[in-house]
Amino acid sequence: MSKMTVEQIRNRFDNDVERFSDLAKGHEAAVDSLVALNLITSAALAVTPHAVTLLDVGCGAGNWSVKFLSRKPGLDVTLLDLAPAMLERAGERVLQAGASRVTLVESDIREARFEDGFDIIVASAVLHHLRDEYEWMGVFRHFHELLHPGGSLWIYDLVDHELPEVAHLMTERHGRHLESIGGRPFRDEIFANIEREDTPRPLSFQIDLLREAGFERVDILHKNSRFAAFGALKEPTGRVS
Repeated sequence: MSKMTVEQIRNRFDNDVERFSDLAKGHEAAVDSLVALNLITSAALAVTPHAVTLLDVGCGAGNWSVKFLSRKPGLDVTLLDLAPAMLERAGERVLQAGASRVTLVESDIREARFEDGFDIIVASAVLHHLRDEYEWMGVFRHFHELLHPGGSLWIYDLVDHELPEVAHLMTERHGRHLESIGGRPFRDEIFANIEREDTPRPLSFQIDLLREAGFERVDILHKNSRFAAFGALKEPTGRVS
């Protein structure tokens, strides 16, 4: 089956804003999204306590930026998403949450360019839309270039597995999670979306890629079923290895 185009993905998410606007529920179709939300926010601010600027990649309706602002009000937030309706909703919520400034960027991270760098980058449930290895490496290198020295990158996403038997087990586990929320029809809908839209890669592949892109220190915060939360630090300039 051929995967959906960027335009098709943009249109689907533009028509699904409300489902991604509930901070109390998080991204329900993902496993442990609220756990990851809290872990990543805590880890990012512990690793990057000096943070002033935040880039939220694939921001959706803004849950991640709102969560960051609940812990550190006054951040300068840049929201990036393909879907204009998502961006508009996210911008409103992030301003209300206490951002010092909000910049909206309607773009794909593969194409987006910025004049200034960032202290923290968070990318949630977005990188699984990347296709070949060239795109993956390009985006991870782009993240490294965009971060200020001493800045950090944090990812929560759908991941694949290297062993087919494990992939099957984790897919079954994800399916049970989806059925507990909306029954078999919801499971079938989400699985169909994954089949049409997504090309996730194993966590091990992404950890290796982060190091190849220039991140010397990488850490895994959490993994459950087909979802993982992990991050990396761009070393401060002048660090002696």
